[in-house]
Amino acid sequence: MVKPFVPQLVYVEPNALDYPLGKQLVHKFEQMGVEIRQTTSHNQIRNLPGENDFQRYRIAKSTLVLGVRKTLKFDTSKPSAEYAIPLVTGCMGHCHYCYLQTTMGSKPYIRTYVNVEDILEAADKYMLERAPQPTRFEASCTSDIVGVDHLTHTLKKTIEHFGQSEHGQLRFVTKFAHVDHLLDAKHNGRTRFRFSINADYIIKNFEPGTSRLQERIEASAKVAGAGYPLGFIIAPIYLHEGWKEGYTELIQNLESSLPASAKNNVTFEMIQHRFTKPAKRVIQQNYPMTKLELEESKRKWKWGRYGIGKYVYTDTEQEEIKDTLGSLINTYFPQAKIEYFT
Repeated sequence: MVKPFVPQLVYVEPNALDYPLGKQLVHKFEQMGVEIRQTTSHNQIRNLPGENDFQRYRIAKSTLVLGVRKTLKFDTSKPSAEYAIPLVTGCMGHCHYCYLQTTMGSKPYIRTYVNVEDILEAADKYMLERAPQPTRFEASCTSDIVGVDHLTHTLKKTIEHFGQSEHGQLRFVTKFAHVDHLLDAKHNGRTRFRFSINADYIIKNFEPGTSRLQERIEASAKVAGAGYPLGFIIAPIYLHEGWKEGYTELIQNLESSLPASAKNNVTFEMIQHRFTKPAKRVIQQNYPMTKLELEESKRKWKWGRYGIGKYVYTDTEQEEIKDTLGSLINTYFPQAKIEYFT
């Protein structure tokens, strides 16, 4: 079982101590005996411990920065939501395929923002602009926020804020099972709590540092019991030997583990494995022994957002994936909604 995340090293940006959460977290980490350093800015973090890039990368992934979010203009977050709400960046997991490999570049540390009230105030303005239409906010575009929230409770505060809102809806996804502190949050059904799930082969080979599949499924049953609308993202859907059997076992296991009440309002999102040329270089540098298949000649080239191309499965393979998983979900979760396949 993966233990809840505790940073090896904490950096504090200057203005972070102007906020109650910044002070609370510094006090908490002092009590825990975690090394705390000051920094003028997260961009100035240099000289992380480690004798080579491989070691420094791993130490960076267990480093937490307490920062202030200055930019309160939210990015869009299609197809899962209208906007991304920026609470945390970076992740303590070591998923070989993760797109954060390239977006985080050479700074893969975790950065949590302590000016939560400012961020929630900005979210309220976005809701007001679109009212009376609902506005969905995605809280896990640049992180796995559940993985750090047992320390910060930023997500819990945000869930309760949206629970009080008239037109806001919150969404996030996690690979971590450390959900107990979120079960009593006053969500009022306005937060969809999603879990990233996959065939055992993918979790065992490509998702070190995250909760195992059975732990995630058990956590999802707890979340359903707490009345949250529940969702699952099957991602990345990855073709490997025996993939159809692997995904069949996954869906059967999920169906038999969830309480009946959770199955009426469950959603599924499906995302095929894809990679870019820059991601491939970074993945092979950070995880030189990975079994991840990154052969461009076996894939289809597709233009992505911001003009960056990526390699996806061929049209025939995509149809097979959609048909196989769509059929499994319709068979075992006839009440479920498949939100998209991409």
